[in-house]
Amino acid sequence: MTHEIRTFGDPVLRTVAAEVTEVDGAVAALAERMLGVMYAAPGLGLAATQIGVQRQVFVYDVAAAVGDDEDARDPRVLLNPRIVESRGEWCYDEGCLSIPGISVEILRPREVLVRGVDLRGDEVEIEADDLLARLFQHEVDHLQGVLMFERMTPAQRTEALAAWRRREELGGRAEPAHVRIG
Repeated sequence: MTHEIRTFGDPVLRTVAAEVTEVDGAVAALAERMLGVMYAAPGLGLAATQIGVQRQVFVYDVAAAVGDDEDARDPRVLLNPRIVESRGEWCYDEGCLSIPGISVEILRPREVLVRGVDLRGDEVEIEADDLLARLFQHEVDHLQGVLMFERMTPAQRTEALAAWRRREELGGRAEPAHVRIG
């Protein structure tokens, strides 16, 4: 089964995903398909909602940021994730596979504590900072039906939406847009 990444405007991206109640082979197969889509995109993380599946599942691989070396990959899966603590602030360029071509400097907590379930059905707790913390926040947002537009300042949102409309009018061929804070 092939999955395409849903893009901004698709209502599935604004829907809160259902919790995974049983960790089984179907969830593992979904995660495997999601990893394939994420690597092909290429991306560092992918929420199930981004491929139209309304389940609290996301996959990620921060090692994917360093290149295409398959031996360096470190794929991970998290089910029913919740951010239970956060602290600090960090402004960093953020992009999204569901909003291609747009990157925005977004202010988010620098450190987070995430709780969820792994593919064995075990509860896990992960402390993360910097890029991994941002990735967790971004993917948890997706599972809650929140896009990065909601994390922008009003001025950033106006500029980013205008850039998105220009890209759409040109069939996605416009130059990538970067929106700064301020």
